[in-house]
Amino acid sequence: MESARRKFLESLLSTASPSGYETAGQRVWIDYVSEFADEVRTDDYGNAIAVHNGSGDGPEIAFSGHADEIGFIIRDIDDNGFLRISRIGGSDRTISQGQHVTVHADEPRQGVIGQTAIHLREVGSEEYSDISEQFVDIGAADADEAEQLVEVGDPITFSTELFELHGNRLSARGMDNRVGTWSAAEGLRHAVENDVSATIYAVSTVQEELGIKGAQMVGFDLNPDAAIAVDVTHATDNPDVKAKHKGPVELGAGPVISRGSANHPNVVELARKAASKADVDVQLQATGTRTGTDADGFYTSRGGIPSLNIGIPNRYMHTPVEVIDTEDLEGVATLLGAIAEEAGAVESFATEF
Repeated sequence: MESARRKFLESLLSTASPSGYETAGQRVWIDYVSEFADEVRTDDYGNAIAVHNGSGDGPEIAFSGHADEIGFIIRDIDDNGFLRISRIGGSDRTISQGQHVTVHADEPRQGVIGQTAIHLREVGSEEYSDISEQFVDIGAADADEAEQLVEVGDPITFSTELFELHGNRLSARGMDNRVGTWSAAEGLRHAVENDVSATIYAVSTVQEELGIKGAQMVGFDLNPDAAIAVDVTHATDNPDVKAKHKGPVELGAGPVISRGSANHPNVVELARKAASKADVDVQLQATGTRTGTDADGFYTSRGGIPSLNIGIPNRYMHTPVEVIDTEDLEGVATLLGAIAEEAGAVESFATEF
């Protein structure tokens, strides 16, 4: 990966962006796309939109990723200075205890989610505590001291770093979905460099983890001719995935084009045609009910926006050790650029009868 693109990815992954508190992460994204976009704007909730004004009469297409990540939020501070927490999004209670965390107060504070030592538990009979029963220890002696450092409503994220694994594999928290916002920005950059005739919007949405809220806002306001939501999808090639959950999605085998549900057949066809012309290997995934991504928000906006979910294979989703392959990531960026070029010839995405 070219150094400037890699630096952008690393900046996104190192900047905490829990749902409802995405400002710092959005600033990283806005600063990057402002270097080449014709226009960049935000709405009242912090959704960010960058624009390439097409050179012809092509359609308007949105490339989207969501900026937010899962985490926790301070619900209460007890008399002994421990922080009681609630979920932000789909945080996993089975991996949270015994982890380092950062409390994003006025000044970031380090803490740990407490875990009773194995010596003091009845080994073999343990159950995972609900998030509401877990607590963060920031080292405060009592409530008064804790309240000088943090307050109710401060968000919390795991304090993990980006690590390089073997080959092209990277591990970090928040791959879901900084890799999507990275891809949307890179798709826009390709469109700008090739001066495509279609108007392309790169969108970094907020609050996807809370129920695709940002996509609903942007879809209504922007109302493009088509929307492509880039998000992580489950790679099912690790050994602990049960057979009934096995799908044909492998890390390093290329972007994943979804079919069914929100995924409009004509947008699917455009993506597959673009992939073939750009020589990008793709994988197919069935989504018979819902995609679980921003595509579900876009395609029901206004009178219906033809939409598509493109997935980036990801292992260990919603953990602090998510793993992706940068070859898949670069494949998505190339694919979006190819879609932007091919889209200029599209007169309508509407279903024909």
